[in-house]
Amino acid sequence: MEFVTHGGRIRFILVSPSHPGNIGAAARAIKTMGFDRLYVVNPRHEDYRENADALAFSTHAADVLKKSVSAPTLLEALDGVSFACALSGYDREYGPPLKDLQSSCEEVRDRLERFEDAEIAFVFGTERSGLTNEEMELCQLCTAIPANPECDSLNLAQAVQVTAYQLQQTLRGRALDAHAHRFEDEEPAKVEAIEGLFEHLEKAMISCGALNPQQPKFMMPKLRRILSRSGLSSSDVDMLRGICGAIICPREERVGRKTQRNK
Repeated sequence: MEFVTHGGRIRFILVSPSHPGNIGAAARAIKTMGFDRLYVVNPRHEDYRENADALAFSTHAADVLKKSVSAPTLLEALDGVSFACALSGYDREYGPPLKDLQSSCEEVRDRLERFEDAEIAFVFGTERSGLTNEEMELCQLCTAIPANPECDSLNLAQAVQVTAYQLQQTLRGRALDAHAHRFEDEEPAKVEAIEGLFEHLEKAMISCGALNPQQPKFMMPKLRRILSRSGLSSSDVDMLRGICGAIICPREERVGRKTQRNK
């Protein structure tokens, strides 16, 4: 699958994280979505890059963890950034306006496309209390991840993962892996072939007792409706007719007939 990174102009900033494992998990979260710029502000463990928990949780993203940028303040971590989105679970009386995550990612996409040199940041607060009002005021937008009101607090790394996923989805649009379109080039079945399939299918169902020809109960029209939604290809029809043939005349009977003919 092709990932969109916009030349590495997007950074993910963790402010005062208390657990090194969350930093490692955040590194893994952004790498799985095609990003690699991680900033860590005033971490409780300054040696987080070598911390055993951080390395364990980073899995295949140890490189992102190793090259992460450590800064003493959020202001320094935002150096060069023109637009910062602060993650928060609630609206505040003061500070930037609050938008849902999808809308925020759409705004980020638009800014990246309009301004070639734009640097964008997503800012995440400490695990227990989130961002302070002062930290929030350094950002241009406050964004929230919609969650269950009865359990609306995400783990730091989970919030990073959801944000990175939504951002990647927004940047890429609805494009899918080419492998997902592997059946689209198959030749569609012709009308006469599909009609032949339904005749064959009806005989097979009568043969195995699934259909009573005296009381069909709209079974064939229902099957037509089901199969019409699948967009049958020529190979689909051939395969289904082969199954019908095996139901009408099981393999054991076919083998027996061949043996008799050979005699």
